[in-house]
Amino acid sequence: MHRQPLRLGRFRAASCLACLAACLSAGLTGCVERRFVITTDPPGAIVLDENHRPIGASPADDQFTYYGTYRFTVIKDGFQTQHFEEHVKAPWYEYFPFEFFSENLIPWHIRDVRRLHYTLVPVQLIPPEDVLRDGLKLRERERGLEVPPRPDEPAPAPRPVPVMPAVP
Repeated sequence: MHRQPLRLGRFRAASCLACLAACLSAGLTGCVERRFVITTDPPGAIVLDENHRPIGASPADDQFTYYGTYRFTVIKDGFQTQHFEEHVKAPWYEYFPFEFFSENLIPWHIRDVRRLHYTLVPVQLIPPEDVLRDGLKLRERERGLEVPPRPDEPAPAPRPVPVMPAVP
């Protein structure tokens, strides 16, 4: 009878130790954090992702999950709206079989930060006189064109040939 409580105590201690080890191992698992940091010259441009959702004003940052091609649109008043396409290549630790260890087993966080910088081009303002001159040139060119003749009326449908009744 004296040994029964001792066994129960050892079982409790072992289960508590196993639970503690599971909690510690769950807290020590690896993780890869992937982020874009997008800056522009001049700063303050609105950055849109490939689904035309705003990421924010530059410098803007966003996280991503997969490596591959990403498209961004950058908009700022007084500058041309520009579209950029970036190919994001995976680092060596994200290839098989290393990815399993970097994502699950390494006891620290890995940060993969991709910094993208874009220079915006100012909008070229066209003087109103140039716009008016180009419009007048187009109008004169249009007046010099001949109107194509109307197509002829469609020919009437052919008359059916009368069929003579057979003579008996």
